[in-house]
Amino acid sequence: MISMDDRSRFLAAYDEQLRTDAETPSAVSVAALGPLRLVTFSGGRGFVTYQDLGGADADAISRLVEAALAHYGADPEITRVEWKTRGHDYAPGLHQSLLAHGFVAEEAESIMIGQAQRLAVEVPLPEGVMLRQVSEESDVRAMSAMGARAFGDQPAEGEAMADALLRRLSLDDGMELWVAEHNGQIVSAGRLEPVPGTDFAGIWGGSTLEEWRGRGIYRALTAARARSALRRGKTLINSDSTEYSRPILERYGFLKVSTTTPYLWRR
Repeated sequence: MISMDDRSRFLAAYDEQLRTDAETPSAVSVAALGPLRLVTFSGGRGFVTYQDLGGADADAISRLVEAALAHYGADPEITRVEWKTRGHDYAPGLHQSLLAHGFVAEEAESIMIGQAQRLAVEVPLPEGVMLRQVSEESDVRAMSAMGARAFGDQPAEGEAMADALLRRLSLDDGMELWVAEHNGQIVSAGRLEPVPGTDFAGIWGGSTLEEWRGRGIYRALTAARARSALRRGKTLINSDSTEYSRPILERYGFLKVSTTTPYLWRR
């Protein structure tokens, strides 16, 4: 039985444990601007996040947006910036200010949280499909290329993702990459992000080629990652879920605690 207490408890844990440095383990640098954390990643990517906006009114929020954009605009290597918003934040005028400063809203996703044990189930795979954890460069590049194809992105975006994942693997910070293969071709993939010092592991980057969807492969990959999270002592799983994956997680008792919408600015 789902209760508001469960939802409130999960959301409080999310805000307290995850909206910190835990959110950006591969950051090259992080600068503070009032309540904002201005993060720089390799590959010319900026990322704006925060635990809350400190009760700022619309005028103050507009000034924060302007100052954050000036911070990134001063670095010619930054070519794109993501401002990550959450639906439960008090942020008057933020949407309007982001649009006015050249950001474009992407699709909203559901913030899903649940017990890792609920996901750690046996899921039958289609004949000939196998799961494995990968770390070799050739596998990471094949996985990223598949993800770009599944999401309808350009091949260059897959290459950039592969570079970022290889850099993360070199840090040996606990990130795991999982794939499903059929006859040597990667057809689905996702990563696990155990968060040090918290109860959480995140499941991210879930993608499946269109012709392989609806056959239980994503569920099996999710179960494999949940079992690995439990082995690492993590009891909660979080995910920013599309409308493809949200219903799957809900079947296992996960709760939608809020929404997140990325706003993108490109130079």
